[in-house]
Amino acid sequence: MPIEVKTIGTSGQISLGKQYAGRTVTVDEIETGVWMVKTAQVIPDSEMWMHTPEMRASLDRALEWAEKNKPSESDLVALGKQIRKGK
Repeated sequence: MPIEVKTIGTSGQISLGKQYAGRTVTVDEIETGVWMVKTAQVIPDSEMWMHTPEMRASLDRALEWAEKNKPSESDLVALGKQIRKGK
C-alpha cells in the first residue's frame, strides 16, 4: 500500500476514507507522533461474562441438549405448584 499524506484538521480529526465510515477503531500511540489504528469490535463490560470459556462451554451444552430434546407444552399449573414448593 502506498503511503498517503493526510493533514490533521483543526478539530484533531483525520479521514481514513469512506470504506471505514462508521467503523470502530482502536488508536494506540506507540510513541509521540506515531499511532497504530486498527478496526475493532467492542464488547460492553456488562456483556463480557458471555465471552468467557465457561459460558461458551455452558452454551455448547445447552445447544446440544436443545438438539436432542424436542420442545413440549408446559403444564403451567404443575409448574406453579413446583415453584411454590421451592423445587
